[in-house]
Amino acid sequence: MQTEAAVVLRDVHKSFGSHKVLNGVNLQAQRGQVTAIISRSGSGKSTALRCIDRLEKVDSGEISVCGRRVDDPQVDLKALRLDVGIVFQSYNLFPHMTVLRNITAAPIRVKGVPPAEAEARARALLSRVGLLEKADELPVKLSGGQQQRVAIARALAMQPKVMLFDEVTSALDPELVGEVLAVMKSLADDGMTMVVVTHEMQFAREIATRIVFMDEGAIVEEGDPKRLFSAPATERLRAFLKRYRESYLLS
Repeated sequence: MQTEAAVVLRDVHKSFGSHKVLNGVNLQAQRGQVTAIISRSGSGKSTALRCIDRLEKVDSGEISVCGRRVDDPQVDLKALRLDVGIVFQSYNLFPHMTVLRNITAAPIRVKGVPPAEAEARARALLSRVGLLEKADELPVKLSGGQQQRVAIARALAMQPKVMLFDEVTSALDPELVGEVLAVMKSLADDGMTMVVVTHEMQFAREIATRIVFMDEGAIVEEGDPKRLFSAPATERLRAFLKRYRESYLLS
């Protein structure tokens, strides 16, 4: 049964000055699935993610998210960002607000959710990410992994249809990575539509529904994780995975 695409990129091009970052990207992320984008640094994967949320404007091509044309100059950005939650490698929590207020602020101010309802939802999300006891703490009191879990809870509080994750573990100490990936795995298990830019190959192989490998601003290879990791069709992906196996002893 063919699932419906939540995110579609068609022939997307993006440059910064004379530097071509995206060169004709075509991508589909299906509803209820996890699409993991992998590549070496500087290959355009984070820029592609930022274009999906209209944090960057494309030079040409089409992007649709939940049926809404993101590349349309008249796109309703507020409506778009109600559909899309995004979590970055830097947590971007408000340092002067408690964990609870970080999570409730946007639902109250943007969606008009009654404060009591927003707080109840925030506490439920904090419980889900294992941080209910930190509700009244300031972010400075939390570890990096805890702050990143709060950032995920904050994005989920807006009840998005699609979640975007941009290298959310890259700024964390290795011992903290697992707690964030566990939260993402639970979202995947619940059927959340996710587009994940990651360098965590084990996560991509085990959790993703589909792998997209980018190089030099273009998609080189994509498909089922088991096939791509066991029998990559292109030399560029073979070389990329070989480097990771050598660096991280990926079996």
